[in-house]
Amino acid sequence: MLKFTAQQIADYLQGTVEGNPDIQLTDIGKIEEGSAEQLTFLSNMNYEPHVYTTKCGAVLVSKDFTPTKPVTATLIRVEDAYSALAQLLKLREEAMRPEPGISHLAFVDPSAEVGKDVYIAPFAVIQKNAKIGDRTMVMEGAFVGQNARVGEGCILYQHVTVCSDSIIGPKCILHSGAVIGADGFGFAPTAEGYDKIPQNGNVVLEDNVEVGANTCIDRAVIGSTIIRKGAKLDNLVQIAHNSEVGEHTVMAAQSGIAGSVKIGRWNRMGGQVGIAGHLTTADNVTFAAQSGVLSSIKTEGITVFGTPSQPHMRAMKAAAIYSRLPELSREIDALRKEIESLKAALAEK
Repeated sequence: MLKFTAQQIADYLQGTVEGNPDIQLTDIGKIEEGSAEQLTFLSNMNYEPHVYTTKCGAVLVSKDFTPTKPVTATLIRVEDAYSALAQLLKLREEAMRPEPGISHLAFVDPSAEVGKDVYIAPFAVIQKNAKIGDRTMVMEGAFVGQNARVGEGCILYQHVTVCSDSIIGPKCILHSGAVIGADGFGFAPTAEGYDKIPQNGNVVLEDNVEVGANTCIDRAVIGSTIIRKGAKLDNLVQIAHNSEVGEHTVMAAQSGIAGSVKIGRWNRMGGQVGIAGHLTTADNVTFAAQSGVLSSIKTEGITVFGTPSQPHMRAMKAAAIYSRLPELSREIDALRKEIESLKAALAEK
């Protein structure tokens, strides 16, 4: 990060300074640790005790924060500390951005179209008729296949694979090891085994999509596998062929959806969520971690949990009963014996 004073940072964030406005800050640190040259932040009040002991020179806090003890660090008051931190991190990222240019160690096919202010790192490969948009960065070892399209302002980190015919919209971020457009898992059973079904479609990522490390999005059999604008996929997520992920949906690590699934807008998935093939989900659905979805979800705004997934409160009640099954089983056995004894006694009368 470049060197800024607390006042310069406050001006950039449209905030105010309490303390030393001239303190020089060169980096961002953790509130529990840090040093005098570092800026930190407070957004979760569970960390408030650290404000009074932090070694960081300045702390971003929200305007309504009221200290309960003396604070030695300079406070920079902003509308929202977490959003302000995001702005500064973006500024830092821009400062670290490499200069545009194509490395002599990269391979760019003569037929490929490369936009303005593009950075292509050593050992990157851009194949025939591919198109790279303005201000995009293609990092070391990344691969862009034949006829693929990568929009402007994208970042393809190390060893990303964008297979042939894939379309990546503007401002997408693909993290290391992500594979966009590999063959879907399509096989036809025969008496001799499984015949591979050619996967002739592609993958489309709309604008402002982020794909985590080692996440795989498979190409469609025909047509497109689509990730709608603003969606965010964590590391190690699997999207099968011909599926569609709705706008602004977020999926945590190790989640996977089978083929031809249609996810609604603004869905939220915890880790290890699984969705069976050919299902649909409504908008604004929340999936608790490890939910297994075996039927379509038609109710907007619902939270589901468990396998098979159920509405959250119903699933929690079922889980509470499940934990008592051994005791309930013994009670049922005792009641059964009591009923049999009563039947026998009545039969004797």
